[in-house]
Amino acid sequence: MKNRMLLIAMLVFALVVPLGAVQAQDATVVQIFFPIAVDSPVTQILDGYAAAYEADNPGVDIQWSFEGGYADVKNRLLTVKEGGGDLPALAIMLATDIYDLVNAEAIQSWDAFASEEYLADFTPTWLTNSYYDYDGDGTGELYGLPFQRSTVLLYYNADLLAEAGLSVPANWEELASAAQALTTDAREGILIPNSWPYWVFQPFAAGAGQNIVSESDVEVFFDNEGVISALQYWIDLYQAYGATPDGVQDNWGDAPGLFADGSTAMIVHSSGSLRSILSNADFTVGVSGVPGKDGGAFTVTGGGNMYLVAGIDDATAQAAWDFVQWLTAPEQTVDWSIQTGYYNTRDSGFELDAWTEYAAANPQVDEARSMLDSAVREFSVQSLNDVRTLLHTQILAVLNGEVAPADAMATAQEGADSILAIFK
Repeated sequence: MKNRMLLIAMLVFALVVPLGAVQAQDATVVQIFFPIAVDSPVTQILDGYAAAYEADNPGVDIQWSFEGGYADVKNRLLTVKEGGGDLPALAIMLATDIYDLVNAEAIQSWDAFASEEYLADFTPTWLTNSYYDYDGDGTGELYGLPFQRSTVLLYYNADLLAEAGLSVPANWEELASAAQALTTDAREGILIPNSWPYWVFQPFAAGAGQNIVSESDVEVFFDNEGVISALQYWIDLYQAYGATPDGVQDNWGDAPGLFADGSTAMIVHSSGSLRSILSNADFTVGVSGVPGKDGGAFTVTGGGNMYLVAGIDDATAQAAWDFVQWLTAPEQTVDWSIQTGYYNTRDSGFELDAWTEYAAANPQVDEARSMLDSAVREFSVQSLNDVRTLLHTQILAVLNGEVAPADAMATAQEGADSILAIFK
């Protein structure tokens, strides 16, 4: 009897286990290269999304591959592509990298999948750098779908400003004076993380009358009076006002925590840090654009887009698109925004109860959103990596006291013009 039961058990095992193995083999794997760029529990949130999607779609295996920062994701993808390794289906990379990624044939267009009806619900600001007329037929192809988008914000400790009898800074002079007044031995007046400087620099340049880039992908404005004055203002903040640490500030990852624990009165940082700051600060957090030289508030778009990797098979591409539709549905984009601080990218999402209740309790999110319509175009041109490196090298040299702002921007302009001339 005992042997008979054992035989039955073995037969059942032989029937069930291969079936499960076949099911696992048949699952379509959608691997996604993903950056971790802000202080939020991104990995846990995304793992939860994958589990929820797989529960309703048992034939799909969503695999996140966390690669570090945005540059790490891009480098990993290009390395795998060149080395002949297993390509992911999707990658979140900077929206500004669109030209370099398409030129390298690392990504493919979404045009075969995304309908006009689907795209119409995205906030238009986020789609402005999603298209590239790579084939030169006069119509841009869609390459980037907005998901992890952000802007530059000025975060300020409203309680400290009120205690000092100061208003929210409305121009450069007021920003510098407030930062100076709030500086103590134990507290910085303002932190501007600028070891990778172009993004946080753009609102200052725009606030002086000139963004560093136009709508063109082959034109930059470095050697410009407004841009040079913005760079001089950064120096003045520590040399003339003593309101921020000297030189280059390599503190991007630490700045939100330093602001939340009261170690600095103000920071210039990503809107993607809003959630963690609101969760950790025990004071009234204020947000605005960066004040302009003579007034106004300025910001710039930023963050990542979802790209469909080139060279994958049709079944994987279809599975990737199906998941992207789910991930970018208003319910998910609102949840992503609430849990991380990144923007909800779907207009209909702002009508959901989850959003209206969250915004009512955290009015800072609508204050940040109110600046979207006036956000300037993020720095994105052909051969971006080379042109950006030229700009970064010169800005860091200025902050380190090695060269004057005007000379640095003249050098950066000359180098950038030489590179971009190839594409004109």
